[in-house]
Amino acid sequence: MNLSLPSLLKPARSLAQIAFALALLAGWASGQDAAFQGKWKLIKAESSDLDYFQQATLDFALRPGEVTIATWRGPRRPFAEKMTVKTDGQPQQVAITDGAFADALFLAVKLPVGGHREVTAQWTASQALKLTERFPAATSQGSTDLCVTRVFELSAHRDLLTCRLTRSTRTTGPELTYVYKRDEANNAYVMQLADDWDIQSRLPEQACLISLQGVVNRQAPLLYFTFGPNYPFNYTEELYRYLEKSRHFSFRRLASLEEALVAFQGQIKGYIVWDKNVRTSLIVAYTLAGLEQGIVITEDLIPLARKYGLREIDDFRQRFTGQSDYQIYAWAKEHYWSRCSREVITWLGGSHGSVLMPAAADYGMVKQTFFSDLSARASDAQEYGLTTSLLQEMKPLGQVWGWHSYKKDTEEEMITLTSSYALTSDGLNTMPNTSFLLQVPATPGFQFKNRHTVVPGKSYPAEPKVYLALVQTDGLGIGAWVRPGRGSLPYAWEVSMKFLHLSPAMLEFYYDQATPNDYFVAALSGSSYMYPRAFPKKWLPQEIALARGLMTQLDLRVFEIMDYAGDRTEAGDNSLPREIVDEYFRGMPDALGFLNGYYAAHTYAVRGQRPLVSYDYYLSATKPEESAAADLRELATLNPARPYFLLVHVRENSDVARVKRICDRLGPAFEVVPLDRFLHMAGANPTFQERYAP
Repeated sequence: MNLSLPSLLKPARSLAQIAFALALLAGWASGQDAAFQGKWKLIKAESSDLDYFQQATLDFALRPGEVTIATWRGPRRPFAEKMTVKTDGQPQQVAITDGAFADALFLAVKLPVGGHREVTAQWTASQALKLTERFPAATSQGSTDLCVTRVFELSAHRDLLTCRLTRSTRTTGPELTYVYKRDEANNAYVMQLADDWDIQSRLPEQACLISLQGVVNRQAPLLYFTFGPNYPFNYTEELYRYLEKSRHFSFRRLASLEEALVAFQGQIKGYIVWDKNVRTSLIVAYTLAGLEQGIVITEDLIPLARKYGLREIDDFRQRFTGQSDYQIYAWAKEHYWSRCSREVITWLGGSHGSVLMPAAADYGMVKQTFFSDLSARASDAQEYGLTTSLLQEMKPLGQVWGWHSYKKDTEEEMITLTSSYALTSDGLNTMPNTSFLLQVPATPGFQFKNRHTVVPGKSYPAEPKVYLALVQTDGLGIGAWVRPGRGSLPYAWEVSMKFLHLSPAMLEFYYDQATPNDYFVAALSGSSYMYPRAFPKKWLPQEIALARGLMTQLDLRVFEIMDYAGDRTEAGDNSLPREIVDEYFRGMPDALGFLNGYYAAHTYAVRGQRPLVSYDYYLSATKPEESAAADLRELATLNPARPYFLLVHVRENSDVARVKRICDRLGPAFEVVPLDRFLHMAGANPTFQERYAP
């Protein structure tokens, strides 16, 4: 129920609504705060201990000059009481109906059932509700008089209610504080998925659960998954705890697919049966599931689906037997493409063979996208032709969600092709929980603030030494953020900027946890991943403008470019032509500087003391530490001019503690500095030679 003042002034539909609105307005006039109205649920993680009780609720009903408070605690040995008191500050009698001393059940204190408490209630100047109770209580030595005071106060955004409790007999120890959220807000389910994605094992069940997530999270964040220790995105457990503690989510844990179907059966429109003998049928099933709000199942799950009254939407068993992927996707295009989004398309690639990891499917379903893992390799003539026929119908500056198939083509081939249609790429096929996080905005009033170290107008003179700046590859979620060492030395992290809209709470999680040594960098080439050399010249300035806007919102001053469109080969030539470099300098006048490459690269430029610096070293996760240190020393020998600015790209699964051990081997001639200071000094002391792709 919306109880804001504007809503109460709208035309009412009945005499009862009019009376209720007038009562609340009268309450405002007498100092009451109508936002207290309704039911509130305890946030246990942010509250003082309640002894035996694990759950608690408060329910407020406001009338002019009066409030009714219903208290419940449980779930075992439930305690419930309800009192109605006037808020004029005068003492009044309230009957005692339960002898439990519910505020501290583990204390040997008992209240006299049938007796009375003397209660006073009043609204304070700050619109908090102060409740004072006086009553006799039995103890082991007889009887004593207790005075308990509770002050109920709303948070600034009126989404939390805090109760501060004091007792006349408790004069030591921490303050007793209980934090409540609105009962209907941020209630969700959580389930652990296994590190097992084989078709003949756990994939059918987990693929079904991910499709369920794509159905139930369309309008609200209701189903969240945590993943096993070997999953590529290693932060799902930490983010779950963050949502619980900092964003006040209450999660109920699900233990099985059947429990999930019971919880959500009213939202599921039906099921699509995919064929375990034809892996591609699962990918096609996700397309139809998104269009029809259904779940994907294998034939052994049909009895379970029917048990809960679900209807069959389609059955792909034997339909695609003996067909190639081209034939299957051509059929899917004929039947579904006209109904699918032209702003987002999903590639559910990655692993191949008997394994499929489809965690990105939930978001693809929410956006009603066409799913495939078609090839982007020109020599695969049929699949390549079908791929291009889909991409050419997408809206320019649209989104390719998911990831290419490791079996069919390379990342460089895929991103070159998608970029040529003015499309950018986001996520991986393993990107989890996006349909959930899409629905969780950043905390009201939260500002994304980076940890800048360069003060405008201040000089940072460079000494005759080797300066290193360290940048983690491949974003945050699959990197070393939650692994050892973070914060121990200056370190930069690539930010996939479109997640400001896709998963704002996830970005808040990272910004909120950043140490003074953690620095965020805008990536990659555009508002998300693309190759500027392949991007149509007509659309490139607009794409750079989109990236610039996101940089402003996320307080990012350094932009990273990577482009393998030249030879479409991993670790190939990723140099940039001058006209592309000019486009970035022109389109991002506020950028402190630019980075280029992934592996070592060879483009360098400086404009008005704003540099573009390429990576001079790629630190592999498997390189022995002493060998890596020797490589860096050798680079210092190869580049004798001082200062020498050595930009290092660190493979994402190499944790910060390991990188620090390598840097500690280098000696006093080397210094690791924050990336923004590195670029500031490099722009003022460009010892590199300006160089572009031919």
